[in-house]
Parts: sequence; structure tokens; C-alpha cells
Amino acid sequence: MRIKQLALCVMASVGLAFGGAASAAESTEIAGGTGNTGASSRIDLNKLEHRVSDASAPVVYLTTEISPAALVKAYEALGSKPTGKVAIKISTGEAGNPNYLQPALIKDLVQKLNGTIVECNTAYGGSRSRTAVHLQTAKDHGFTDIATVDIMDAEGSIELPVRNGLFLKSDAVGKNIENYDYMVVLNHFKGHSMGGFGGALKNASIGVASSSGKSRIHGASFLNAEDAKSRNIDRHTQFVEAMAEAASAVSDYFGKGERIVYVSVMNNMSVDCDCDSHPAEVDMHDIGILSSIDPVALDQACVDLVYAAPDGTSLVKRIESRNGLHVLSRGEEIGLGSRNYQLQLLE
Repeated sequence: MRIKQLALCVMASVGLAFGGAASAAESTEIAGGTGNTGASSRIDLNKLEHRVSDASAPVVYLTTEISPAALVKAYEALGSKPTGKVAIKISTGEAGNPNYLQPALIKDLVQKLNGTIVECNTAYGGSRSRTAVHLQTAKDHGFTDIATVDIMDAEGSIELPVRNGLFLKSDAVGKNIENYDYMVVLNHFKGHSMGGFGGALKNASIGVASSSGKSRIHGASFLNAEDAKSRNIDRHTQFVEAMAEAASAVSDYFGKGERIVYVSVMNNMSVDCDCDSHPAEVDMHDIGILSSIDPVALDQACVDLVYAAPDGTSLVKRIESRNGLHVLSRGEEIGLGSRNYQLQLLE
């Protein structure tokens, strides 16, 4: 009870930071509680930049409620029927970072699908750089209480081909990906110190990449001089675009997207990633849960919501200062998905 009271106090203080005490409709107790974020009253959903009425555009589903039941609803809206062994790709969160998706929020979906939580080791120091400490972090954060956790690169990597890559010939991913028939890329949408933002494309690329594969994506450069001359982008932007290529390799592995879906939770949003052990303070109201079979459309919808939100300024600056939108344009260019989307509200 004392822990619950402390959580409510923290939420109240966050509400004050936004200029007033958070109302019941605007606050969500993430540790298993339910609540509507009130996003539809703060954001004009009809003015999202890439929202279209074109029936051929991919559908992105949105619920402004954040709860275990709403997460299941967002997944089920996709109509996807998993077969075989199911991988749930999340970020287990760096030690010291409180913003990762909480086990109590994702438990119902994970167990409904009889899923295994999967991760790969990081390419930097910290609490997730080696399998043993990574598993301990997953345990400390409560994930081993709800499902089996598999560090997919514990036994090394396999190479997935990248079709028509400008930056990558192949993507090195955790070897244990071979054990799974279907993947749910379950994302905590937030900022990122290098990519500008982290969502579906980052989770499917950097997240599924082995430790060595992460280094490859971060160090990606043009494969030939002609491409470098024609595109004229800096080294950092090459990394951002390489993430889209790596995500496409993972999509292809799962039947060109037939056995992979994407769900993003827009809560506890900071300009920093869950991989940062000392993230900047959360400075946006929660928005909701979105889902799609198209990762580009899903990330674009999340980005559009940030741009349309009255309190999205700091995250917009982070995205633009890191050329983060390039991952979307590159993803569309290589046929991974569409930046235009239909938005369907789940009530």
C-alpha cells in the first residue's frame, strides 16, 4: 500500500510539472492500473500530418487508454494469428532507468500469446552488456516473473541479408532468433540520444541486432562511392538510415512482415532512451497505445502525435537535432512501409 501511495505522489508531482495537478483522466498508474490519458482532448487527431483517408494506406490503431486490457485490445485489433513459438521483443531497460514498459502492463499480452521475452546484449558497458548481468537486470526489473527471458545473442549471431542495402549487406542478429516463428515488436516510444526517437524501427533493428550487430549499424557507412555522392548525408545520418535497413532484414526474416507485428506504448516519454541509466525527466503527458502491421506507419503516427502535442517541444527538438526522420524516409524508400496511414480509434 505504501508503494502504491508513493507512486500516486510521484504522478501528482509530474502533473504539477505540466502546470497543474494531473486529473484522473490524465494520469495512468502504469503498475497494473488503468486510465485514459485524455490525449484526444489535447491533440487534434484530424490534423496529424501523415494521416490520410486513402483506403490503400496501412491502418494504425490507437487507444488513449493505457492498461493491460488496452494493450491486448491494440494487439488484437491487428487480426494477426500467431503460430508456433512467439517472441516478444522489448527493452528490459538499463539499471537506474524507471521508464521502460512495466511487467504489470505487458503481462497479460505476453501470457496470452505464451510468449518468450527476447532481448540482445548491448554494445556498450552497463547492466545489459553481458548475458549474465543482462538476465539479472531483467530479473531485477520483474520480467522473469511473467515469462521466460531469452538473450538471443548469448550463443552468438546469425546473418540476415539486407535487400538493396546502401549501408548494410547483412544484419547480424541474435542467433536464437532461429527458435521463433512469430515476433511482436513491443515498443516504448521515447526519445533517443543518437536516433532522435526510439520506436518500432529502432526496436526491430538495434534491438534485435546482436552486440556485434549493433556496432555494425552504428558504424554503418555507404557501401559504394556513387551512393555516397548522390545522397550527400553525414555519417550520423547514415547510421539513422541504416537502422531502417536492419529493420527490413528482420521483417524479411519473418515472411516479409507476415509473421511480425508492432505495438507502441506512448507513456513516460523522455528525450532519452530506456538504454540511458540517467535519463532526462519525463516532460510529456502520456498519449496511448498504438499498433500496426506496418512499422514505418506506426513510428510516423507516433512522431505525428508528438509534433501535434502541446507539450512535445523537447522531444521534437531531440528528433530534429539527430535527423531522426531519416529512418522513416529510408524505411519508406526501401518498401518496409508507408509514412501515410489511416488512423482508427479503439474505444
